[in-house]
Amino acid sequence: MNKKQNNSFRIGYFHREVLKNPAFHSENFPFENISESAPAEGSRLFQFPFRACIPPHSHSARRGFTLVELLVVIAIIGMLVGLLLPAVQQAREAARVMQCSNNLKQFGLASLNHEATNRFYPGSGWDCYSTGDCDFGMGWKQPGGWAYQLLPFMEQQALYSIMGDGNMSTMNKAMATQLVQTPMGVFNCPSRRTPKLYTGSTSGGFNYTDPQERAKGDYAACLGDWSYAQDNNTRNHPTPQYAAVANGTYKKKDLSKVTGIIYSASETKIGEVRDGTSNTYLIGEKYLQPEYYESCGAGDDMGVWIGADDDGNRSCSKDYFYLAQDRQGYGTPNSYAFGSAHAGSFGMVMGDGSVQRISYAIDKETHAYLGNRKDGEVAQIP
Repeated sequence: MNKKQNNSFRIGYFHREVLKNPAFHSENFPFENISESAPAEGSRLFQFPFRACIPPHSHSARRGFTLVELLVVIAIIGMLVGLLLPAVQQAREAARVMQCSNNLKQFGLASLNHEATNRFYPGSGWDCYSTGDCDFGMGWKQPGGWAYQLLPFMEQQALYSIMGDGNMSTMNKAMATQLVQTPMGVFNCPSRRTPKLYTGSTSGGFNYTDPQERAKGDYAACLGDWSYAQDNNTRNHPTPQYAAVANGTYKKKDLSKVTGIIYSASETKIGEVRDGTSNTYLIGEKYLQPEYYESCGAGDDMGVWIGADDDGNRSCSKDYFYLAQDRQGYGTPNSYAFGSAHAGSFGMVMGDGSVQRISYAIDKETHAYLGNRKDGEVAQIP
């Protein structure tokens, strides 16, 4: 037996067909008996064509999937995708909630920096027909709302100064209109919409030219538990003339009955938050109707940079109590309310800069107490 035959025989010996034969078991057919020499006469070791033990073409045999097996695999994959997809969606929404809370945190820190610099929280400006003008500085003379007044404390000094010309008696309407059309991502909830221009009102701007589209925001300051929907004069100042404010002849309205921290022409000091800054709402997510996200709806038509209006101020009034996730078809009085695009709760930053998630199930008395800075009712967030 030559070497090639010997190797072939060794391989054939381990073949399953050979092992089935007792005559070829190890005790009868030891390896040491295998040699390159021919087997001795009478030996049980004999030349055996091992290839005869291998079924014809067994090395090339293939077995494919049946149609039933393929359908079962597809069904299993479909079930796995169906189980995983909700988990992926929940993870994405959790990330968006975290980003939204981070936006509120930035508002809280900027408001505290504003208070540390000016000795009062930002106000809500004059009214919806006025946008910010840096020539009027901070305080009740500033026509722009709280979002505009926070810009210098959010590293946006250039945008804050866009309209300024150094003269309080003049208006740079072209630059003011550019401001009205400048979106910022921090003022938009990622679960609701992206920072871009949206259809807005053309109801007659005072210090800017009404554009067809405006930058909008998804957050509003809390003006307290006052039912301002029944008393328009408590939520804004009728647009004063620039010259009257500049020369000191314009008299500020008495809005002392407003109970929130931020409202029209406010200059609320931190010591005036008698119920405690950690127990008083500052800025939160506002309610909107989903069908008006891209268009022009109540409480979302004038933009993010304007003065006091439903766009930037909401109430905790018990008379107009409504808290919910955004729902199609549910509008007024919800345009005065807080809410969000998130399920279960909405975000609110308190007067001390802490961010809280407020359940939609909160009772209206507690909600009103948290909105009022001076009622003596120290409510706890449930």
